[in-house]
Amino acid sequence: MQKVSLFDILHLSRQGACISLSCPGSTVPEDRENLAYKAARIFFSATGIAPGVKIVLEKNIPVAAGLGGGSSDAAAVLLGLNRLLGAGLDRQRLMDIGLQLGADVPFFVQDCSGAVATGIGECLQKVQPIGGYWILLVNPGFAVSTRWAYENFPLTSYSNPYILARGRKMTVVFDNVAPGLFEELGNDLEAVTVKRFPEIGDIKKELKKAGAVAALMSGSGPTVFGLFSGKEEARRGFAQFAKEYGANVFLVRPYIP
Repeated sequence: MQKVSLFDILHLSRQGACISLSCPGSTVPEDRENLAYKAARIFFSATGIAPGVKIVLEKNIPVAAGLGGGSSDAAAVLLGLNRLLGAGLDRQRLMDIGLQLGADVPFFVQDCSGAVATGIGECLQKVQPIGGYWILLVNPGFAVSTRWAYENFPLTSYSNPYILARGRKMTVVFDNVAPGLFEELGNDLEAVTVKRFPEIGDIKKELKKAGAVAALMSGSGPTVFGLFSGKEEARRGFAQFAKEYGANVFLVRPYIP
């Protein structure tokens, strides 16, 4: 798992006696269905602090894109409330709370750039970020439900749906890795999502034609990422895909906390 320099912005302020959430300019729910709202609610429950916070969420990460947008928002709320209210919870406690919201939340609570995640995502081994590469994110503009992807995974594989990549060699990626290591990249959920949305496979092919040393669907999709070793090559790729996908294309770097 690798954090990148694409992020939402959350504003938290102590206010009233309830949880208020607004997401201006976005279609995401502003009620109990939003992970940011759920994070606030579970934080107050876990700490015993009286509820009362206003949250303004500025969305920059595409929704249901396989990029961990909702999970990172939830983690930001937990970290922000802990600081705003002086609750004094250590990071491990916040990670434990976050796990109740989703398997990816602990990663965004953790103070690392990259990690190898095992278990259901809560067992994190910190590793160095993917250094020396530019990352081009291409989102085709439609949403994919993570729940749908996992529910349909058994239909495309005879393996245990809760044990992905069984038998595949795990490679820990460090700075300045040789491009050959990226040949081992794989995403078991890709077979599910590509079957319904073949455009994802087309984007992968085009990214490689544009010079990416590797391309793969992110999470449950539909966003596809391409790794570029050169800045100018990555910029040319960005310009190429932006012509078709507009604001749903992002050129990012590994994020260093």
